[in-house]
Amino acid sequence: MNEGMLLILSAPSGCGKTTLLKRVMADLPGLVFSVSHTTRPPRPGEVNGRDYHFVERREFEAMRDRRPSGFLEWAEVHGNLYGTSREEVERLRAQGLDVVLDIDVQGAAQIRATWDPVTVFIAPPSLAELERRLRGRGTEAEETIALRLANGRREMETAGDYDYLVVNDVLDVAVDALRSIIVAERCRRRRMPSGEVVELEL
Repeated sequence: MNEGMLLILSAPSGCGKTTLLKRVMADLPGLVFSVSHTTRPPRPGEVNGRDYHFVERREFEAMRDRRPSGFLEWAEVHGNLYGTSREEVERLRAQGLDVVLDIDVQGAAQIRATWDPVTVFIAPPSLAELERRLRGRGTEAEETIALRLANGRREMETAGDYDYLVVNDVLDVAVDALRSIIVAERCRRRRMPSGEVVELEL
């Protein structure tokens, strides 16, 4: 079976990446989300094993320090640890599924150093709009918002390192753009837009 592709999505916190990704994944078969491990506590409504694998720092560090590492990439973001399970990604890709990694710019750089992923940066239309969205959540303290905005500015400076840029201003337009990227990359790998391998009859 043709191995699935590795698709990396990065975006500043509060950019609407999760909403965008859910819309696209509902439309395209054969696309699966790699559930990251994190040491941060769950937000209201988040479910362990679906949104993240929520683990204690000691457990995370044990996985990280294995040889070879249990993580394909890992990073410390906003004071919390995040990592992508190597075993899970390899298992899903071996099934011919396209694996989506929702990771920060540090993790994306780690993977680009040794793998050949398709990378997409999701950007807000402006920093002012990003701030408005963060405040609209109503879930973070003022100092957390300030930290996320400062990090967001730095993250946006790395957008040129990615294969594609999608500005999440009008959600429907951003959904169409991301869907088109995935379909084009599947066709480049001699696969149908739905993800099946193309077998030409001559």
